Amino acid sequence: MPGKTGIIKIGVIGGSGLYEMEGLTGIEKITVKTPFGAPSAPYIAGTLEGKRVAFLSRHGNGHKWLPSEINYRANIYGMKKLGVERIISVSAVGSMKEHIHPGHLVIPDQFYDHTRHRQSTFFGEGVVAHVSFAHPICTDLAGHLFQAGKEVGTQIHRGGTYLCMEGPQFSTRAESMIYRSWGVDVIGMTNATEAKLAREAEICYSTIALATDYDCWHQEEESVSVESVIKILAQNVALSKKLIRQAIPALGGERSCACPSALKDAIITAKKAIPAKVKLKLKPLIHKYIY
Repeated sequence: MPGKTGIIKIGVIGGSGLYEMEGLTGIEKITVKTPFGAPSAPYIAGTLEGKRVAFLSRHGNGHKWLPSEINYRANIYGMKKLGVERIISVSAVGSMKEHIHPGHLVIPDQFYDHTRHRQSTFFGEGVVAHVSFAHPICTDLAGHLFQAGKEVGTQIHRGGTYLCMEGPQFSTRAESMIYRSWGVDVIGMTNATEAKLAREAEICYSTIALATDYDCWHQEEESVSVESVIKILAQNVALSKKLIRQAIPALGGERSCACPSALKDAIITAKKAIPAKVKLKLKPLIHKYIY
């Protein structure tokens, strides 16, 4: 179900304000129904740098959903129904490394999922699938975003591990020091779940991580506070908008990565054994392998 004014192949998931990006034209609000419930908010579609783009506020309009309350399955399923092939995720994170200063951007290439209360798969209810997730970020998309970041002059880092914690509280100092000992680079509360579902939906996924603070491990910096996060986040959002505008023209062509075939051979359940109701529910995801 593409937007009224053209096929939408690029999706952006982030906080409020991204749909106000300068240069976005032909704006329309799209409400998508999914078998997993309602997405966080209506999708805001528009044309940016000649490409149709769908924006979604992951926390809902007005930022009303906790990280554990976000309907991740509906959000990604909705993107799939719109025809989206690439998702750019914009997310605030804490830096776990000295050289990643607050205000810097990071394009991570790995996740450590430390959450406990998330629905992070479309499968179950009579159908089993195991997708490869050794490399959870689309390398091609990440490369485009990193290059765009350099071109617009941001302080940007390529690679690293994003630890996804449950939240909504920030880390204790003990937790922060343990995470540091694990060698992770940034810490956030949302992106590992999105990445898992995007892979199952065969959508390319990459994160623009906006470092807002040093969590609470840094002895010479103040512990993270909402006020400090919001101040630096506003600066980082402006940088991410420039990066996205720069990256968009290079996206939208044929995909040469492995993401479009992530479900090939991943569905273990025999076709005849999949319940008809579940088959219909997952049709946008599995139709080319089951029907």
